Amino acid sequence: MYEFDAKTVKDQIVVWIRDFFEENGKDCKAVVAISGGKDSSVVAALCVEALGKDRVFGVLLPNGEQADIDASKMLVAHLGIDHAVVNIKDSFDGMMGALEKDLPVEISKQTRTNLPARLRMAATYAAAQSMNGRVANTCNLSEDWVGYATRYGDGAGDFSPLSKLTVQEVKAVGRELGLPEKLVEKTPIDGLSGLTDEENLGFTYAALDQYIRTGVCEDDEVRAKIDRKRALNKFKLELMPHFAYEGPVLAKDN
Repeated sequence: MYEFDAKTVKDQIVVWIRDFFEENGKDCKAVVAISGGKDSSVVAALCVEALGKDRVFGVLLPNGEQADIDASKMLVAHLGIDHAVVNIKDSFDGMMGALEKDLPVEISKQTRTNLPARLRMAATYAAAQSMNGRVANTCNLSEDWVGYATRYGDGAGDFSPLSKLTVQEVKAVGRELGLPEKLVEKTPIDGLSGLTDEENLGFTYAALDQYIRTGVCEDDEVRAKIDRKRALNKFKLELMPHFAYEGPVLAKDN
């Protein structure tokens, strides 16, 4: 029977992060977009344990006023990491204004929902590039399974510590890291509609996590909904399709 050992997995991820930076960014900083939720909190804490707090930088990214930004500030203070607050409101308003002016169609609700995530990732990469950093992806397996991430937004990154862990497992690792319970158990919301992630999804993470790890979902309607989301969104986890031209490539490829 499957059992999750939070301490062992936490230690393994720490080693994995160190190995990644040894091979892909020796002496670079880990740059983490800090939302104040469990995922970015756990990723930042893992990076601090792996690299030391001097090599972890947090980017707080409100879109105007962010009601729960105190959670983000709590995390950076708890970890003792340097950070910057980059407000994306002007960028968002400017982009929306240009789109509304020049596109021949009405801007969709989904566009308004996903644009802030993509602007946040653009800002995070800009910060990382300016300080010779590597951007941490903060998605978990549960969200990825049903496509609850924005492609080229929060779904992007240079390395992904949590993408094979469910929500319940991420929380367990967070407790193992000694994070404040308020951050570990903070109810995730989409930041736009005021709805929680689970309200948007139409099922609980507990049900999703159980289905992922055991294949069991007692509610047939929920199982069908999960399977449908999985099928529709699986492409988000795959490499961009490319035309398979078989021309010769003779350059050295280490």
